[in-house]
Amino acid sequence: METPVRSRALATEAVHAGRDDLAGLGLHAPPIDLSTTYPSYDSRGEAARIDAFAETGAEPDGPPVYGRLGNPTVARFETALARLEGTESAVAFASGMAALSAVLLVRASMGLRHVVAVRPLYGCSDHLLTAGLLGSEVTWTDPAGIADALRPDTGLVMVESPANPTLAEVDLRAVAHACGSVPLLADNTFATPVLQRPAEQGARLVLHSATKYLGGHGDVMAGVVACDEELAGGLRQIRFATGGVLHPLAGYLLLRGLSTLPVRVRAASATAAELAHRLAADPRVTRVHYPSIGGAMVAFEVAGDPHEVIAGVRLITPAVSLGSVDTLIQHPASISHRIVNADDRRDAGVSESLLRMSVGLEDVEDLWADLNNALGGIPPRGAGLHRYAAPPRGAAGHNEPAVAGRH
Repeated sequence: METPVRSRALATEAVHAGRDDLAGLGLHAPPIDLSTTYPSYDSRGEAARIDAFAETGAEPDGPPVYGRLGNPTVARFETALARLEGTESAVAFASGMAALSAVLLVRASMGLRHVVAVRPLYGCSDHLLTAGLLGSEVTWTDPAGIADALRPDTGLVMVESPANPTLAEVDLRAVAHACGSVPLLADNTFATPVLQRPAEQGARLVLHSATKYLGGHGDVMAGVVACDEELAGGLRQIRFATGGVLHPLAGYLLLRGLSTLPVRVRAASATAAELAHRLAADPRVTRVHYPSIGGAMVAFEVAGDPHEVIAGVRLITPAVSLGSVDTLIQHPASISHRIVNADDRRDAGVSESLLRMSVGLEDVEDLWADLNNALGGIPPRGAGLHRYAAPPRGAAGHNEPAVAGRH
């Protein structure tokens, strides 16, 4: 893993991390290595390297061995993401769910199958834990109940902040303290390291659906876990054994996406904050959810039929996922969180009237015109309905980029 000689601003790291050796190679753009296997005439040396990997999961020294063991293009992305999150290592996977599955399998392999988790989480994360598909057992609690929920076989505490889809936030430092020696996994997909770095607040594992903001263009599917090297070794072993590897072309696209991540997040956040204000003042909207740290995600509840809004947008794309350059909107209770039990959805604040919007890079006036038109048939809210007060205008702009080595 590359180590910078001094702290550099996050915007600088986003452009240069994972690429520091290119000039010495006579290259400007990172190469894409599509090889599935690599020649070696030293079979004894190969055996020693494979034995070393089997023991610790550390990245093998020397040239690559096999595409399922590691890939140079993917490794560049892993190096860059670890630098942005401020961790020793990062391990990339074929999807965010593959990344979470690997974490659960690593802990289960140590006899630590119990997970303590706080709702809401992304719907498929919730389902994976609740259904016990990987042999795990989950205890759902609120942040204040984490310490009491821990057991001798607890292998993981999982939170998502801001959470999908309500944008609820937790105090990561307080949660990490409540975990004691149990690793805290924080899903940082919505915030990205531009807005927060959970490892600096005590999380040992930072999960991303890299499909979202890290890729940033809606054309790559991936997951990644940033963590310390001890945990990374176990994750690499699980990735090798289960085959949940990231394709090198996806690794290339993700590294390219990171270079514009700070610019994209700041620009989309400014637009999202303005839309949150306008929605909060709109009589057809009963409640607006927008996180205190800012960001490009806005959730809001409407007084009438939310499906009419989905059907009424023309510029905004009605689709799942988030973090792309274009604005997306979806109805969580119908799609992203449909797999979660209806009672559990409601208890987590995922109401039938809730819409989740991922704000892109379009002009704010064009987006508002489309939203206003889509809301056109919804009657004004009744008297006495509670509405969340959005942060002051420009609040998102106060979140300066995180800096490597300081925050």
